[in-house]
Amino acid sequence: MIVHWHRRDLRTSDNRGLARAAASDDPVVPLFVLDPTVLEHASPVRVACLLEALSDLRARYRDLGSDLVLAEGEASGAVPEVAAAYDADRVVWSEDYSGLAQDRDRAVRAALEDDGVAAESVHDAIHHEPGSITPNQGDHYSVFSYFWKKWRDREKRTPADEPDGDELADVTGESLPSLADLGFDEPEPTPPTVTTAAARDRLEAFCSGPIYRYAEERDYPATDGTSRLSPHLKWGTIGPRELYAATERAAEQAESDADRESVRAFQRQLAWREFYAHVLAFNPETVTQNFSGYAEPIEWRDEQDALEAWQAGETGYPIVDAGMRQLRAEGWMHNRVRMLVASFLTKDLLLDWREGYAWFRRMLADHDTANDVGGWQWAASTGTDAQPYFRVFNPMKQGREYDPDAEYIREYVPELADATADEIHGWHDLEAAARDRIAPAYPAPIVDHAERRERAIETFERARGESSE
Repeated sequence: MIVHWHRRDLRTSDNRGLARAAASDDPVVPLFVLDPTVLEHASPVRVACLLEALSDLRARYRDLGSDLVLAEGEASGAVPEVAAAYDADRVVWSEDYSGLAQDRDRAVRAALEDDGVAAESVHDAIHHEPGSITPNQGDHYSVFSYFWKKWRDREKRTPADEPDGDELADVTGESLPSLADLGFDEPEPTPPTVTTAAARDRLEAFCSGPIYRYAEERDYPATDGTSRLSPHLKWGTIGPRELYAATERAAEQAESDADRESVRAFQRQLAWREFYAHVLAFNPETVTQNFSGYAEPIEWRDEQDALEAWQAGETGYPIVDAGMRQLRAEGWMHNRVRMLVASFLTKDLLLDWREGYAWFRRMLADHDTANDVGGWQWAASTGTDAQPYFRVFNPMKQGREYDPDAEYIREYVPELADATADEIHGWHDLEAAARDRIAPAYPAPIVDHAERRERAIETFERARGESSE
């Protein structure tokens, strides 16, 4: 027997680890471990997504004449126990790149080797494994544009085949636990549907039209111009090679150079995900530490009221509040708005990016350590290839530019439903009496953006050892 240990690859098709296990002459035992060390870093919405994806995966294995074996406990104990129970001589899994995952995998590998069981890991979640795209000196790129030039020109693997029933073991798995069984409450956001069928439906719909408008529409949150495949990439309900192959077919079917460039713009975003995975693999400490050093510590403020207003979408800046409320409702937020709310927290409020990262980790269905750490440190001007500290997003200007008719804002901030677009985008300039007349339930801005922008620049200059005088 061979055990394939599923983690964030919850699919049977285009799964390189599963395909590697199935290539041997021994039947494959599919395994998932409910590890309390991993679950303690989880959140209700993500565990709800996990359980749905596992249910879908189990159903597919049953269609193939097998089943998904579940084990509970620390992976370093549970995986060897399952290997022993099925007299397996090898365990295969797909690599993950966070520090927590690397520590876990080292412990599992050591335990298996102590039992005389071979351990094999396969790069599956990304096209090009960390260390394969490097500068002339160093182990990874810290500037995305250089990484992208090499990534786009590298040949991509074709999707891995799904194993057939004869390659899988005849096993029976236990029932899946509930959220409550695992100690989680019902999630505040409504979880998205996270199954392979849902991922393929979304991919097909995106590649049939929106991908050709992606370059021009992706920054407008009121428009359904993005793929919304991020929860599926997070949980692995669709493989990266299957996704990329679909985009290549879309490029071949493009009717104009502009359409092909739009497909390329989407592929560039896929490369950003891999860029951040490479950075995290070589710098796991960046989950808690700034990637870019400063001469002095950044003087982050400690203002709980401001943090709670940001979390609740009650800052008095409509585009920021719309994004934060979308997050709490859907477990997802448009990428342009993610950048805006992150800039507002770290620059206007001068609150530590780690506070924002922790909230996103709690609320996002698609939370990905590499992507979210990379994005938060980019916004905070502490990361690799980050936004310069002196470039501070103006939330009013961004609202006017990317939600000109305030459609997105009105959808998520119903207090402003009867306000005009000019009133919404000019909310910060209105007199108190006008605000009370237009939308008495919506708050006044909690800070003055112009003042806070100057203060943020001065704060970062002090941290850099520079003088603002």
